[in-house]
Amino acid sequence: MGFVTTRSMAKDYDVIVVGSGAGGGQTAYTLALEGVKVLMLEAGRHYDFRTETPMFQTSADAPLRGASTPDKPFGFYDATVDGGWQVPGEPYTQASADPQQRFDWWRARMLGGRTNHWGRISLRNGPYDFKPHSRDGLGFDWPISYEDVAPYYDKVEMLVGIYGSNDGLENTPDSPDGCLLPAPAMRVGERLIKKHAATLGVPVVPIHRAVLTKKLDDARIPALLHPGNPRAQSLVAQAMRDRAACFWATPCSRGCSIGATYQSPAVHLPPALASGNLDVLCDAMVYEVTTKNGKASGVRFVDRKTGKHIEAKARAVVLAASACESVRILLNSKPGGLANSSGKVGRYIMDTVGSDLSGHVPALEGLPPHNEDGAGGGHAYAPWWLYQQQGRDWAKKLGFPRGYHIEISTGKRMPTSGTGAGLEGYTQGSYGAKFKQDVRRLYGSFVYFSGRGEMIPNEQSWCELDPKVKDRFGIPVLRFHWQWAEHETRQAAHMQKTFADIITAMGGRVQGGGPELDGAKAIAPGGSIIHEVGGTLMGADARTSVTNAFGQTWDVPNLFLSDGAPFASNADKNPTLTIMALAWRQADHIVARLRSKEL
Repeated sequence: MGFVTTRSMAKDYDVIVVGSGAGGGQTAYTLALEGVKVLMLEAGRHYDFRTETPMFQTSADAPLRGASTPDKPFGFYDATVDGGWQVPGEPYTQASADPQQRFDWWRARMLGGRTNHWGRISLRNGPYDFKPHSRDGLGFDWPISYEDVAPYYDKVEMLVGIYGSNDGLENTPDSPDGCLLPAPAMRVGERLIKKHAATLGVPVVPIHRAVLTKKLDDARIPALLHPGNPRAQSLVAQAMRDRAACFWATPCSRGCSIGATYQSPAVHLPPALASGNLDVLCDAMVYEVTTKNGKASGVRFVDRKTGKHIEAKARAVVLAASACESVRILLNSKPGGLANSSGKVGRYIMDTVGSDLSGHVPALEGLPPHNEDGAGGGHAYAPWWLYQQQGRDWAKKLGFPRGYHIEISTGKRMPTSGTGAGLEGYTQGSYGAKFKQDVRRLYGSFVYFSGRGEMIPNEQSWCELDPKVKDRFGIPVLRFHWQWAEHETRQAAHMQKTFADIITAMGGRVQGGGPELDGAKAIAPGGSIIHEVGGTLMGADARTSVTNAFGQTWDVPNLFLSDGAPFASNADKNPTLTIMALAWRQADHIVARLRSKEL
């Protein structure tokens, strides 16, 4: 078992897992360590984080000084390869020409998927987030509660390595002792934001991110993750020893050759491969789930290198290709879509509400040189603080029903373009030695705020197969319908006002002529935050949902979804940690069903 070819893969497996990111990686890890024979199919190419991560290069070493390009929208050194909002030969379409109804779909065609690119922010959904309809009458309740998922949050935090703190805030769950790693100290700018945001009632606390601030405890944790399974404990312990603590050298978005950040190829795949129970096949684009006698019998995929169509067989199939890609596979599997008796496959696509604002703060000018690189991203954030103004009376109290958190960026970030770190507009035309003095004084005196809020599922945001357009392999592509509701645009306007108020309280000045108080203009386009979930609604009733509480499709009992597709809501918390927790819970369920011969 290991990395295989179309010729060397086995004829039959216990489980096929489609996708190698957060959901697929976690599922394959759990199944393989429990003795289940797994075939993982990844649409993208093989990727080696140890040899392909540019750990010490500066932007000056990159083509175009690291500036973004169509095939590298986050800069030359971003870890994503063969991916982005546009993938050559693999289009998608829009149902409307209206720019406000456009949905931009990010894809990563590489081993590990988006876990190589993501911001590593790892926040638990809280009790309110699993029962939002019960709280305000909008959207859907999950058929599970926080208590159902909490033990799996614990496990994922201990396995992955997540830093943060427990602050006892409403609907912002604390973790049990021993789950979190120490949070790095806040930077100077973050401390200043914390001080002045407090005067507005906005809490600023250490953020939770999947970065090792110290080595994982390989003597203690494996037994907690896999009780009664010494073989799994040994493999996980070795994988933990192979990872090093962060030494603040490189932006996490590049990947990490020492394994200090969470990437599926660094955390989930090594122990799973070492178990001898996992085969991985890259460049295998799955487009159909095959069925026999009402059950999934396997999948069909295209070898992206040769164009050959191939079938693989298994006792059960898990789709974890990313929410919209998993929907596409279901819709292409049979006329009308597989597992679609409810008519809900493709419905209720959600993204995170986003809006950004920055400001210049004179109090941060001219600071003495000091090292504040840190863990490749923010060390602090502001959790949502106005829950008491929501609930059933949200319309009277706040004006919009769901909340957001604030991600913070400060400090002397690595310049990527422009002369003098792009500060020419602030130097009043100085040049020569005076220009250099001005740049040194101004550099690092800016603060950046990003709101990340909850979108409520609506009937106007969904995807379907385009009736005419196909990709280069002849597979029908997705067509997107998208619409932000007033719930979200009002939230975006509130973000802008809050950011501006904090900047003003710091004695700063908003950049760019903001804030933008027209929410329809302030809100980021659908898909641009790259948090899309939904499309195979999880519920308690087969007539109105696609999967049950374990991501198991009602119509096909041995077909599961373990990415973000089953999400019944999209809380303001970034979804990756919840995807992994649900995938581990689901994998335990699959193992039990396999052992009882129900699958």
